[in-house]
Amino acid sequence: MTHQRTPFDSIEGSLEYVGLLREAVQEAKDSVGEEAARAGSEGAVRRLEALRLVTYKLDRLGRHVDATHRLLQDLRTLRRLLRGERQSVDEAPAFSTENAPRSHKSDAAAC
Repeated sequence: MTHQRTPFDSIEGSLEYVGLLREAVQEAKDSVGEEAARAGSEGAVRRLEALRLVTYKLDRLGRHVDATHRLLQDLRTLRRLLRGERQSVDEAPAFSTENAPRSHKSDAAAC
């Protein structure tokens, strides 16, 4: 039996899928917002209430999807750190004051 590839075979694939889901949720919220405006102008009270409930549910879904996206990003970062693909904080080059941006106060004093 051969294994079919899915978007969830890797963290990157999962991130891409969740990113698409985030876009779809936002598009749905935009569409429902337009429908709610139309229902409000038509005086369709019950339809407007139902659309408000849909908006609430989409907001909740959006927050869950955003949290999932952040978790996947964290897992990807940790995997890279554990595999040595990224420098750890201890190994990162020290911050140099030579390359540091100057503050506006020192710029003003220099003038």
